[in-house]
Amino acid sequence: MASHKLFEPYALGPIQLSNRIVMAPLTRSRATSDGVPKDMHVDYYRQRAGAGLIITEATNISVEGRGYAWTPGIYSDEQVVAWRKVTEAVHEAGGKIVLQLWHVGRVSHPDLQMNGQLPVAPSAIAPQMKAFTESGMKEVPTPRALETDELPRVVEDYVKAARNAIAAGFDGVEVHSANGYLLDQFLRDGANQRTDDYGGSIENRMRFPLEVVDAVVAAVGAERTGIRVSPVSPANDLQDSDPRALFTAYAAELKKRGLLYLHAIEGETRGKRDPHEFKAWELKDVFGGPYMGNNGYDRDLAIERVENGDVDLACFGRDFISNPDLVTRLELNAPLAPYDESTFYGGDEKGYTDYPSLSEEEKARYAKAA
Repeated sequence: MASHKLFEPYALGPIQLSNRIVMAPLTRSRATSDGVPKDMHVDYYRQRAGAGLIITEATNISVEGRGYAWTPGIYSDEQVVAWRKVTEAVHEAGGKIVLQLWHVGRVSHPDLQMNGQLPVAPSAIAPQMKAFTESGMKEVPTPRALETDELPRVVEDYVKAARNAIAAGFDGVEVHSANGYLLDQFLRDGANQRTDDYGGSIENRMRFPLEVVDAVVAAVGAERTGIRVSPVSPANDLQDSDPRALFTAYAAELKKRGLLYLHAIEGETRGKRDPHEFKAWELKDVFGGPYMGNNGYDRDLAIERVENGDVDLACFGRDFISNPDLVTRLELNAPLAPYDESTFYGGDEKGYTDYPSLSEEEKARYAKAA
């Protein structure tokens, strides 16, 4: 069986990975209404501990940051205790896991907010979309623009969440600065029309996301802090007039912070990898540190891009849903089990922890064929 760098150990800062395959953050909406992970979360993540690194499903830093029903949080003691069971299980299985810090900003609904308040955003501009609430899909309203003097409070929510993640046993955190959520909304002029120090120029639009990054780094260390970006993705109805200029400047600033990694969605989320003349992977050299590529990766693409040095780590998403032993299957070049999209969001163990791994007999057969 041919050896590939994709399956070899990799030192991601102080975190020793068993391979270069990353389980992407995957929202599954199976926590309690109060955002507490359940016992099935323990089984789900333990089953997938063969990944070199697991990035958890996006996890709310506060009630205000919530935008989807039944998503987990990391702001209460009960949530920390529940997440600790997950990290212990993953570590016992030999895996590594970081938690993704999430504030959705305008991508929410009063039904998901405390006391039915409006979602917050950099500017009062509504995305053209619906929110997933416990009573069904509902139109997202026009959000309330955050006041300048409120921003330190939001930064502190990120800090508390990051500290809670480390207390829960995570190997690090990933700041979610992608997919049209709060930090991405501040970055891109499609959502940010502020006239204070946090809007207008690229420098100003980067200010709040960088304040968040700096505060998280101060709290848990740069060696425990990664970040996710999606430079040209239109996810959640967000655009920017000049993504190359914006994200090149952003990556240059992130380089100064010496972060653990840059996780980039290459192209459109769940869509084309190269729809724009500006390619997300151009940021690899600008950032200078470990670069994680995501979107549309399969075995051949991951092997090719790792071997060529185009990426340091390759992220797989939906394939991990139906293949808890995805790394083994990729290494053996075994067939992948199909996923059932009807079980992606909400529900119980069905479509969550009941996908089987290869049997020993099957592994031996595919190893022989390889």
